[in-house]
Formats: sequence, C-alpha cells, structure tokens
Amino acid sequence: MSNSTDVSRRSFLRLASSTVALGAATLGAAPLAAAALEGAAATGTAGAPLAAGQGRRLVPPGKLGIQLYSIRDKVQGLGFRTVFERLAQMGYAEVEFAGYTQGTGPITIAEIRKLLEDNGLRAVGSHRGIGDFATNLERELDIAQELGMPHVGTANAPTGTRTVAAYLAAAEQFNGFGEAARARGLKFYQHNHDGEFAFATDQPEVRLYDVFLQNTDPDSVFFEMDVYWAFVGKHRYPGFEPVDYVLANRSRYPLFHLKDGRAADTAAGYSIVEFGAGDIDFQSFLGALAGSGRQHGIWEQDNAASVAEPPNGVDSFGNAERSHDAIAVLRGVPGQ
Repeated sequence: MSNSTDVSRRSFLRLASSTVALGAATLGAAPLAAAALEGAAATGTAGAPLAAGQGRRLVPPGKLGIQLYSIRDKVQGLGFRTVFERLAQMGYAEVEFAGYTQGTGPITIAEIRKLLEDNGLRAVGSHRGIGDFATNLERELDIAQELGMPHVGTANAPTGTRTVAAYLAAAEQFNGFGEAARARGLKFYQHNHDGEFAFATDQPEVRLYDVFLQNTDPDSVFFEMDVYWAFVGKHRYPGFEPVDYVLANRSRYPLFHLKDGRAADTAAGYSIVEFGAGDIDFQSFLGALAGSGRQHGIWEQDNAASVAEPPNGVDSFGNAERSHDAIAVLRGVPGQ
C-alpha cells in the first residue's frame, strides 16, 4: 500500500484509458436507465409505490438493513441488546455497524454476534475510518470475520485532497486494503458523500469519482452508493446520473444507502428526511437495476435522532420503523 502522491506511469495509463471507457459505459447505460424511468412514468408508478403483488419487490426482505449510525442515540442509551430486539420486531434483517461500542457498558465482538443471532439479524458491513485500516488492518478484518459479515469498509472520502494525483494515490492504498480483505473472503467497500463527485482542482475537466472508480481493482474494491449524497453530488457537480455508474459497473455495488431527501433551495439541493417523505425517486432508481435481489438496501438517516415528520414526535426508532415500512412496499414496474 502506498500513501505517496507520486503518480506511476501505470496509473496515468489507467486513467487515460478509463476516461474513454467510462464515457462509453455510461453512455451505453443511460438508455437503460432512461427506459426504466420512462416505463415507470408511463405506468404511473414513478415516485409512488405500486400495490402489493403488482411487481417485483425492489428490496428483498432478507436484504433490508439499517445503518446503526441512524439510531446511534439508542445504541448509546439502550445498548445493542435492546436495539437489536427492536430492529427485529420492525422487520429489519441486516445491520451495518458504525462502531462496536455501546453506552451501557463494555461488550465483546463475540457478545455482539450472539445478540445478532439471538434476534435473527445478520451483520452486513461496517463503517470504519481509513486510519483504522491503515494502522490495524488485520484486526479490522478479524472483527469482520468474527461478526460473520461479508463486507467491511469506510465512509471516509478516499482523501481530503481533491487532485488527480491524490486520488490515484488513494486508489493504490484502497487496492491494498481490498487485496487483504479479498484474501480473507471479504469485500472491502467505500461509501460516498457528495465531495467525491467534484471535479479535480488541478484538472477541472476530470471528475474525482471517475479517477477512483477506474483506478481501483474491480475484484478487490467495491462501492456502497449513498443515493442521497449521489444526488447532492449531481446537484452540485452536474453532468452525470447516479444510476448510470451502477449500471456500468454492476458487480461493484453490492450495497446501497437508501437515504431520502426533500428538494430544498440550498447549496446541497436537498435536506435529509425519513424514507418516503422525500423527493428522491427510489422506485425508478432501484427499478432500473435488473436483478435487484443481488444488492443490500440499507436505510440511513443522519438526523433521525433530531428530526421527524409531523405529526410524529422525535424518536429515531419511529423514523426507523416508518422508513422500513416505506422501503418494504417499493415495487417495480410489472414485467421488470
């Protein structure tokens, strides 16, 4: 793994060829996405769930999960045992971790796994800092295996320096993380925010996400698209459709954050709300992904502990339950 900002000849060649490849891939994917969106609009389904039984379920019940960061107040206040019991009652099948501690006292990884099993839940992934992997990679992979989760990754941007050279260096570092994870039977992933879709400060015509995607090993480095942040990225740095990245690199996106947003007259273009209360057309987005049963849909709401839709009171469990139910009824266009 290299933390150097030196750009190798190989990296330059990959970047040059990948710019052409990505353009061709996204252009080829765009008609597919457009067809799916047009089909949804034609049948009156865009933005509104179909009645039960009228189409494939866009997020299979066995792959509907929650990022525990959404209810971090409950984890800290009640502990994993109570939280897992409540999540199972709501119908969640999977959890994604945002740390392995609770406010109610020390707990071991083995004890966390036992609580998951007791409540019929599975660990699907975990957000850890880049520094955790850089300094203690094997221990992080040990924990992932002990919890029985197939994915482990980070919600950090590849680097805080928005240059092509910095993103190429970050890609090399992530390739090292990914190779180590792959050797252990795990998939290493990166979760985006909006900044990754910005253009490089040193090459304003180059989108940083393209650099990172095309210079990481497709067999070792995977992606968790946070749909909300991708749409914020589209608003701030236009010129792409989030779903086209997935359609052009289907196997690299095993996880999705299903975070909803309400259109807003702000720099971001959206504000985070509970699922189903926003304006992001998840039905069309997920409906464009043929074979949707292969991906994991994970609900996340950063502000669930402080924001609720009237007339509901503030309670992150309430947001979690209503969001679960709204995701569960999403159906595809008949015939998809």
